[in-house]
Amino acid sequence: MDYRDRISSDPDIMTGKSVIKGTRITVEIILRKLSEGMTFEELLEAYPHLKREDLLACISYSSDVI
Repeated sequence: MDYRDRISSDPDIMTGKSVIKGTRITVEIILRKLSEGMTFEELLEAYPHLKREDLLACISYSSDVI
């Protein structure tokens, strides 16, 4: 999977932070929730319009950025 299919950055959306395409949900918030112990299942329940692939794309994106 190429995270670029699911992650975008636009200066007009969330001041250019990386977000899941079609949303205002930032990669940062997903990673923060995961680091706090939230599971994929809990995130998908909290954000029902997201897919598991979106969460995996956030992780892939972060590993490339780091």
